[in-house]
Amino acid sequence: MSASFASALHAARDAAAGQHYPQGALYVVATPIGNLADISLRALYLLQLADCIACEDTRHTQSMLRAYGIDKAGDRLLALHQHNEAQAAQAVVERLQAGQRVAYVSDAGTPGVSDPGARLVAAVQSAGLRCIPLPGASSVTSALSVAGAVAHQGESNGFVFAGFLPAKSGERSAAVQRLAGEPRCVVLLEAPHRILELAHALAMLGERRVTLARELSKQFEEITTHAAQDIGAWLQGSPQRIKGEFVVLLHPAPAPQDDGAAAERVLRLLLAELPTKTAVKLASEITNAPRNALYERALQMKRNDGA
Repeated sequence: MSASFASALHAARDAAAGQHYPQGALYVVATPIGNLADISLRALYLLQLADCIACEDTRHTQSMLRAYGIDKAGDRLLALHQHNEAQAAQAVVERLQAGQRVAYVSDAGTPGVSDPGARLVAAVQSAGLRCIPLPGASSVTSALSVAGAVAHQGESNGFVFAGFLPAKSGERSAAVQRLAGEPRCVVLLEAPHRILELAHALAMLGERRVTLARELSKQFEEITTHAAQDIGAWLQGSPQRIKGEFVVLLHPAPAPQDDGAAAERVLRLLLAELPTKTAVKLASEITNAPRNALYERALQMKRNDGA
C-alpha cells in the first residue's frame, strides 16, 4: 500500500463513517476499471466494514484490497462468478438473513451490467432483502462521456447498451445488421482477441462513425473515431492497438436526406381539405419539415393553381 492510499483510508473513515450502513443488506460496489485511484471513499470504507466480500475472482479482489491496505482473511471472501452465481447467491442470501453486511465486486467496474451480479441481485430481492448501490467507475459511461455520440434531440436521443455480440461469425453479422437500423448510439463491449472479428462485421456499416475506447483509465488509454469501414485497417496499423479491453460506440446513423417531395405531397393533400394555416401546421407535424418553408410552398401552390 502506498502512502497515498493510507491517506485515502483515513479520508474514507472521516467522510463515510458517519453514514448509515444497514445490516442484512447487499452492497453492490463499483471498483476501478484500471486506475486504482478511481475508487470512491464510500467504497473504501464499506469494503473495510463488510462482514463478507463476494467477488468474481478472489485472487484479483484480494490483490486489490491489499493495494488499498485493506486486510481481509480468505474466509471472508466468497467466489461468485458466472459459473456458480446461482448457487453462491443462496450463500449470500443466508449471510444477509443472519444480519451480515455483504459487499459484491466484479473484477472491474460496476457489477451486474456486463459482469456477473444481476442474478445475485435478483435472488436477494426475491428474498425480500435490500440491495444498496455504491456507484463508481464504469467503462460504458466513461466512453460515452467523451465520444460525442449521444444525440439530445429527436428519435436518436439516448443510447442502447448491447454489450458483447455473439462469438460466432454468422450470428455476429446478423446482430450487426439488426443494429444498423437503430437510430440511437449503440454501446458494444469486446475483448482484444475478438476485436478484429468485430471490426470486420461492423465494416458493413460503411461511413457510419465508430468510436473505439481502449484501455480506459490505464497508462495506454486510447480513444479514436473512424468510419466503420476503416476501423479494421486502423486496428491493424499497430500491434499495440489490439491490446486491452474495448468499448465500441456506434454513432447514430445520419438521418436520411429528404428532398422535400414527401412533405410536399402531404401538404398538397391537406390543402385540398383544410385552410392553409391548418394544413401547414399538420404537414409540419407529420413530416418534421420547417413550418415557414411549408407555408411559403403552400402560398406558391395556391398561386400556381389559380393561374
